[in-house]
Order: sequence, then C-alpha cells, then structure tokens
Amino acid sequence: MTTPPVGAVLRLRGREVGAGRPVVMAVVNRTPDSFYAPARHDDASADAAVARAADEGADIVDLGGVRAGRGPRVEVDEEVARVIPLVRRVRARHPDLLVSVDTWRAEVARAAADEGADLVNDTWAGHDPALMEVAAERGLGIVCSHTGGARPRTDPFRVEYPGPVPLDGVLDDVVRTVSAAAQRAVSLGIDPASVLVDPTHDFGKNTWHSLHLVRRTEALVALGFPVLMALSRKDFVGETLDLPPEERLEGTLAATAVAAWLGARVFRAHDVRATRRTLDMVASIRGDRPPARAVRGLA
Repeated sequence: MTTPPVGAVLRLRGREVGAGRPVVMAVVNRTPDSFYAPARHDDASADAAVARAADEGADIVDLGGVRAGRGPRVEVDEEVARVIPLVRRVRARHPDLLVSVDTWRAEVARAAADEGADLVNDTWAGHDPALMEVAAERGLGIVCSHTGGARPRTDPFRVEYPGPVPLDGVLDDVVRTVSAAAQRAVSLGIDPASVLVDPTHDFGKNTWHSLHLVRRTEALVALGFPVLMALSRKDFVGETLDLPPEERLEGTLAATAVAAWLGARVFRAHDVRATRRTLDMVASIRGDRPPARAVRGLA
C-alpha cells in the first residue's frame, strides 16, 4: 500500500507550526452552553483549560464565545467580552502557544488581532465577507470552511448535494467552496500556508456526508493548503455509534487516525493528550516521525 502524500505545512505569522508533525488545536469555549459539557467554561476554568491544553501538547488554542448550534442570541459586545480578555491572558501567560479565535464576526476578529491572535477560525464560511479582509490586514491566518449555504447557528435539514456519483456531490461542493475561499484569501495577501481549508463536518451536512468527507480527505489535501479537521465528539460520530457526546472519544480518534493517514494537518480537539498520541502514532506509521525510542530487539 502506498502511503498518501503528506499534507501542506501550516505557517502562522511566519512561524512553521508543528515541526513537520500534525498540529493539535485545543478547543476552549468561553460559553455556558457548548454541546459537550466539559467544554463549558467561565473565566477561571477557561484559564485552567488553556494551561492544561498546553501541558498536554496543544500547538494552538481555539477560543470561542458563541455556541455553534442553536441557543440564546449572543450580541457582538457579549462575544467580545467573553473572548477578548481570554485572548489577552493567553498571550501573556503562554507566549509560545498560538491563538485562534472561533468567530464569524469581523468586529470580534479585529479585537482579537489587537490582542495578538494568530488565526481566525471562521466556521460559517464567510458569512461576514469583511472577516477575511480583517485577517489579511492584520496578518492573521484564516480558516476557509463549508456550510452548504447554512447561516450561523442553524442546523441542517434534509440537505442534498446532487452528483453523478453517490455522496461525491457533497465532496465536489466542499472542494469548490473552500478552494474559492482560499484563493480569495491568497488574493488579499494572506500567506497560502496560513490559509486552512476545513470540510466542516456536521455543518450543512448529514452523517453520511460527514463520513464520506473523512474517507475522501485526500481530495482536500490535493488543494495544496493545510487541511483542518474538526471532528471532535461531533454528531456524525455520535450517530454512527449511537453515543452521546460524553462517549464519543474512541469514534473521534478513529476518524482522526484515518484523516491523519490521508494527509490532514490540523486537528481541532477537546481531548488534547489522546489526540496528540493518536497523531504521533499515525505519523510514525506513515514514516513521518521516528519512534520516541526504539530499543526492542536492539539491546
């Protein structure tokens, strides 16, 4: 079996991330209503979660102030109040840790840039077109995502992606959408190595779609940009195994291993240590990383 090509390297603010190995992006939500209860943080627990993520091997922390799914409306001022002080504290206390902000709002991205953020994780596919412009102006990386046209904080309903080959319709739409967004980012002056493409599992998709996008990871890798996989404890894992969020770790790690083998570069994760170990093992099986030690049969 031929090993799939290695994915594009991620670079943020001129700094190569991960030293050639897959990158872990830790999820730290400054929200009271995240779908996964351990990810719900106030100020104090968010600070502790960041410190723990750094200790467990995270390269990036992704800070969010609004739940992705449906819930009470969060105005811009409230999102800023939740997220920006946390960005400031992370930058002061963990200078080597890269900071991503999960937002679809240009105002929040601009405030985060003022505090030294490195990346904007736009999970709503350019809903605010000014967001990418802020990233370009301030030297931030950008995540180009796919939602199938869904608006922020809405759930998919009977979504279809017609195509000549079953399920390749969703792949074609994802590739077309994220490729166009990535090219716009490059045209605005963002370093191509700072432009991540994310198929955005569950957003505007059913479980069959999300499973197919994992198995066809190579098609995204072939675009030549770092591929982000946000798989952690998502509904497609839960529906596949009939498990609640609290019991989806093994399914998440299985999907993570497949995507990493196929060349995805960045993995957004609630479980940093388990994800780091999974990715390191896959990298060693691929031949991209030597074992930490190898004495069996030699000594």
